[in-house]
Amino acid sequence: MRIDIITVLPELMESPFQASILKRAQEKGLVEVYFHQLRDFSTNKYKQIDDTPYGGGAGMVMMIEPIDKCISKLKSEREYDEIIYLTPDGETLNQKIANNLSIKENLIFLCGHYKGIDQRVRELHITKEISIGDFVLTGGELAACVLADSIIRLIPGVIGDEQSALTDSFQDNLLSPPIFTRPEVYKDLEVPKILLSGNFAKIEEWRHEQAVEITTKKRPDLLEN
Repeated sequence: MRIDIITVLPELMESPFQASILKRAQEKGLVEVYFHQLRDFSTNKYKQIDDTPYGGGAGMVMMIEPIDKCISKLKSEREYDEIIYLTPDGETLNQKIANNLSIKENLIFLCGHYKGIDQRVRELHITKEISIGDFVLTGGELAACVLADSIIRLIPGVIGDEQSALTDSFQDNLLSPPIFTRPEVYKDLEVPKILLSGNFAKIEEWRHEQAVEITTKKRPDLLEN
């Protein structure tokens, strides 16, 4: 997989991709991540990429020309499965979206700033708009990191135990059941006996029951799906 990230703050994003699972995924050659400084595509001598909105109003708007030039250059070099704009008014990221994107080959992430991008960018290039929640960040960079992490960890070979990703919360519209490890007893709190029984069929049955119970209490909306 290749991910191209268009941003005005590439230095903000480099660190997360140089640690832990995201770093190992790149070292294994399972994913390539490239950052593109949007200001490099500005024709303005001050490298300006924003301007005041037509019709007046507060805030600034990201200009169409630098974004169009950057995306057009990338599209001339390869075909992209999705060109994703990280925006508060996009579709809320969930596990199903991450699963679907994890099997793609080439993706572009566009990180928004200010009041957003010129609407014509959406009409020309954007194929998918994603939000990571009903709140506003100062820019799309952190959202892009979250999206990338949720996708990359699902690529076969990235996580040592691939079965682990398949049993995460939300994979089957259920939250995860309680988990325990050593010691068996701590401050009079004991690990449930069923987990020590060695009866794996019963253990899986217990885990499923616990997952349904926890989901019912915390996220009943998931059971509707």
